[in-house]
Amino acid sequence: MASVLEDPTLERHFTGHKKAVTCADFSPNHTQLASGSVDKTLMIWNLASKARSFCFIGHQDAITGVQFSPSGNLVATSSKDRTVRLWKPSIKGESKVIKAHTAAVRSVAFSYEGHKLVTASDDKSVKVWSVSRRCFLYSFNQHTNWVRCARFSPDERLIASCGDDRTIRLWDTSSKHCINCLTDYGGSATSVNFDFSGTCIASSGSDGSLKIWDLRTNRLIQHYQVHKAEVNSFSYHLSNNFMITGSSDSTVKILDLLEGRLIYTLHGHKGPVFTVAFSRDGDLFASGGADGQMLMWRTNFDTKPDLSVLQQHSRRSSPDPAPHVADIHSRETHFYHPKPTEIQILPLVPDTKSTDAQIIDSGLTTHSITEFRNSVYEGLASHVSKHTTSMSISRRKTHLDEVESIDSKNQHAHTDGFVHISSAFKSSYPPCLDSTLQHIVRQLDILTQTVSVLEERLTLTEDKLKECLQHQSQIIQEMGPRRRTGTEGSSVPPL
Repeated sequence: MASVLEDPTLERHFTGHKKAVTCADFSPNHTQLASGSVDKTLMIWNLASKARSFCFIGHQDAITGVQFSPSGNLVATSSKDRTVRLWKPSIKGESKVIKAHTAAVRSVAFSYEGHKLVTASDDKSVKVWSVSRRCFLYSFNQHTNWVRCARFSPDERLIASCGDDRTIRLWDTSSKHCINCLTDYGGSATSVNFDFSGTCIASSGSDGSLKIWDLRTNRLIQHYQVHKAEVNSFSYHLSNNFMITGSSDSTVKILDLLEGRLIYTLHGHKGPVFTVAFSRDGDLFASGGADGQMLMWRTNFDTKPDLSVLQQHSRRSSPDPAPHVADIHSRETHFYHPKPTEIQILPLVPDTKSTDAQIIDSGLTTHSITEFRNSVYEGLASHVSKHTTSMSISRRKTHLDEVESIDSKNQHAHTDGFVHISSAFKSSYPPCLDSTLQHIVRQLDILTQTVSVLEERLTLTEDKLKECLQHQSQIIQEMGPRRRTGTEGSSVPPL
């Protein structure tokens, strides 16, 4: 888990908008910050020290949404003037207009590849546009009230939208159908977005709630009620482990999604907070509000090494760790799964520096080990079956003698084979074969000890069962005369 180092710190304070700041977004290269306002202007703030900022004028009404393209060469803005504009964030400030909807456009967002745009509007529709051709592609029209927000999933196969009809809808971009509708809201849904893995969506509401849904199970997995007023905006951290929220209660809050709790509350604005946004790398985040201020904060609560570890964990396909090197041999020679006796022996790769390549045939040792292991399994199985069926002490002792004789014979055969190979190929076989054979000998010693332990346990079990049977026979013998005496002494009363 990421370790908490210190509190977030206020880095910079941008002033330039004359009215409320409604939206904000960082550039992909972390050099610029864009913000839109009710004063109809788009501001591009250069984060480098002593760098100039740009103010772009073109919309005829309040700007409601702003986002950089993934490449950073375009900035898209939506406005209440029913249009969407695509700006070049340079000193020229050129823009192209898309007449998008028949009512105010509430949000605009690029796809993760940057080829498409999705917009949400008060005309109750969600529309998708081509960025290169600046043309309309298709729309979704099942919302029954104003649509506040719409976002692409990371793989661009889904679009999530929410609105004043108190629903969150998921759309399939291939079939153009609504595939899910979430209605667990007591008020309007103000914002929606996917996490960076694409498996969850979060949504905020006018009732001050923030909810996170798992798309794989269609279940609500987290519900936060930390604000006292409407939640206007939220943003995921790159690691998917933190989230910032901005609310009309004038606060910015930071949530730890791993532990499911509130960890920070920031008081920097003098009115409702309308927008919050993390930078692409998660080191910075910005907030804007009704006071016209743009505040930029440094995160400080997540470090680079911990973040990389968390990202590696999120990419794991299985929660089980990879096997350790020491576990590989024991898994291959598991006690309960004997290997087949037929083993293909491959010759060693000859050394290019030597003239004659030595080939080692280890079939004698492998075969003797396999015979010993199979004989022990058969002896134990027959021993247990005979012991449980007949409970005969003499048969058990005779069979144990047979097992011990088999054990000694196979150990002798194994030892002879090992010594033979060592003496014959002492100068030619590789050191790894010696260590492998020694390891096999140790495993056989452990197996022999296991057999002895099993023998002791079976002896104890037999003694206990014998005592129980003797005790039960005594009870039966004592109860027999009592029953006969009770029957003879009873008398039947006359009728």
